[in-house]
Amino acid sequence: MGEQLAIGIDIGGTGTKHALVNLTTGELVTERVKRPTPQPATPEALSEIVAEAVAGYADHEITAVGVGFPAVVSRGCALTAVNIAPQWRYMDVEEVFSKAIDRKVVVINDGDAAGLAEVRYGAGAGVKGKVVVVTLGTGVGTSLFLDGRLIPNMELGRLQVRGKPAGERAANSVRKRRKLSWSAWARDVELFVRELDIACWPELIIMGGGVSKDAHAWLPYITCRPAITPARFRNDAGIVGAALYAAEHTDRTR
Repeated sequence: MGEQLAIGIDIGGTGTKHALVNLTTGELVTERVKRPTPQPATPEALSEIVAEAVAGYADHEITAVGVGFPAVVSRGCALTAVNIAPQWRYMDVEEVFSKAIDRKVVVINDGDAAGLAEVRYGAGAGVKGKVVVVTLGTGVGTSLFLDGRLIPNMELGRLQVRGKPAGERAANSVRKRRKLSWSAWARDVELFVRELDIACWPELIIMGGGVSKDAHAWLPYITCRPAITPARFRNDAGIVGAALYAAEHTDRTR
């Protein structure tokens, strides 16, 4: 029996990535493809990106198609629209994308997708108790797990850091825009970690996003009660988690 494959698409506020994922190992079996997220990120524009991504894997036998989407997602519908066009709010995202490719598409919050990859295959595999996965990118995405089970749509990035939401202090985009040193930026990340600890009392905090590849440069500046570790999948986590979630939920009753 051959390997089971699924398409994972990770739509972010500034960039969209996709690849084919081996569902047994969580590894990418094709090169990651990245392109800018259209601005404005309208339903029409994002549907075109999803259709183009899926068409690129037409020569493969696909189990499922999953999309990590930058919004609170409930039963396939977007309840928020912050870094995407406002008309997405309360829209059935799964229906829009499924019509675009004439095939079932399963949608999950992008932070939850990244967390799922880490808890199933990565730095959080086998960890009991509460695990928080943080994605430091354009904003601050988070996901919360209890004994390996996802508690969806936990928008912990809204916790306050020096009077502002964490996304306006601790995001990697803030570090780049303000040209902060690793140590200066890490001070705000540490304040956010302390707020996470007070809010959730997790056993483990996993730091993800592209900045996790440089964890040696900033993670030593952070001290906290729970264990803290860089993510294994880094910028691939959203792709892997979206593919896995889709494979497990394609046949669900909505």
